[in-house]
Order: sequence, then C-alpha cells, then structure tokens
Amino acid sequence: MMRLGDDLTLRGFTGTARLSRTPQGLLLQADFGGFTDLECVRCLSTFDQPLKWTLTELYAFDERSVTDSGLILPEDGYIDLEPLMREYALLEVPISPVCKPDCKGLCPVCGEDLNLVNCGHQAGGSESPFAALKPLLGE
Repeated sequence: MMRLGDDLTLRGFTGTARLSRTPQGLLLQADFGGFTDLECVRCLSTFDQPLKWTLTELYAFDERSVTDSGLILPEDGYIDLEPLMREYALLEVPISPVCKPDCKGLCPVCGEDLNLVNCGHQAGGSESPFAALKPLLGE
C-alpha cells in the first residue's frame, strides 16, 4: 500500500521511471498504476478503481531552463516524486465514479441497492417530478 498525501491511497502499485540527462536538466519519463477505493455515485458501494498514468517532466538545472511545470533540480540532487505522482494520479480519478457501467443505483423510494435486490418499486412512478409530462409523450 502506498499513500500519496492524506486523501489518496494506492494498492498494487506498479511503475517504472527513467531519468535521462539533457542539456537543460534531468528528463523524467514514467508509467505508474495501482488501485484506489472509490464510492460509486449510483449505489454508494465502495469499489476498486484502477488508475494508470504516464508522466514526462523536466527537472531543470537552473532558472533559464525551467518549463511550465516549474520543476528545478534540488541542490542536494534528491528528487521527491510524491507530489508529482499524486498530482498525476488525481487527474486519473473520475469525477463521477461508477462501480460498473450497468450499475442500477439505489431505489428512490426505499433506498435499496437495485444491483442486489428488486424491491418492487417502479422507477419513475407518480412521485417523480416529471410524471406530469408523461401525457405529452402520447403514450
């Protein structure tokens, strides 16, 4: 298990990183991946979300070679990859995570998980705010 900040934990972390020296600085090219726990926006269950990301960044030797990312090689030569890895990993977390594409969500009447049980309530019944529009469909 690997923690990237207070809000992101990865399991099954894998990755490769390659550093190359260029005239401007050290070029980092890396591929990383792992799994994190997310909550489905439809059924509210926790599930494993795979994350995969690739990054290419330049750690400049001095201010003249700095790129838009603003990374400069520290004087001690120690590069802390955690902030950069966290930033790229968070970009891969979906805004509205869904446990599976066909997730049925929760029943709007009783709150049961419709993936596990059929509670018998009919979706879109007369309690729906759109029920008044149904006659306009001509059905």
